[in-house]
Amino acid sequence: MGWIGETIESFKSIKIRKALSQAISFGLIVSSALMIWKGLICWTGSVSPVVVVLTGSMEPGFARGDILFLHMNKDPIRTGEIVVYNIEGRDIPIVHRVIKVHETKDTGEVYFLTKGDNNEYDDIPLYAENQLWLQRQHLMGKAIGFLPYVGYATIIMTDMPIIKYILIGALGLLVLTSND
Repeated sequence: MGWIGETIESFKSIKIRKALSQAISFGLIVSSALMIWKGLICWTGSVSPVVVVLTGSMEPGFARGDILFLHMNKDPIRTGEIVVYNIEGRDIPIVHRVIKVHETKDTGEVYFLTKGDNNEYDDIPLYAENQLWLQRQHLMGKAIGFLPYVGYATIIMTDMPIIKYILIGALGLLVLTSND
């Protein structure tokens, strides 16, 4: 094989190494993001440590697009606290305020009633059929902080999926064309 054949083989080898390097870099980025997310889940005690407010039901306290940071521990839930709960059969968690806490004397079980600050009535119509109260198992966490309007990116990508696909495609193209 002459010098031309060796040069072609050398270029092929460089391309393969570059492709492998990019694949490994991409894998490291994805695995790092997953480790950070799992670490947040362990640290906060919440299955979803970050949620986006999707409606105006909590205005003026929280607006649509605000990101809430959640924490869940063994402390009692108190009236006035902002909680995020999920009901079986519903895909989207709800961010509302606890307006009433009820504890049964015989079993000591604690029940919660919630309401959006901007809503006229409590959340009983949002609960599962024949459910009048929430229990701790329904709660994903208590709000401990927020970032205003940062979650609009999530809302836009949910409302217009084409933007999500364009962003994913652009990121993939960036990974494939980067020199490092």
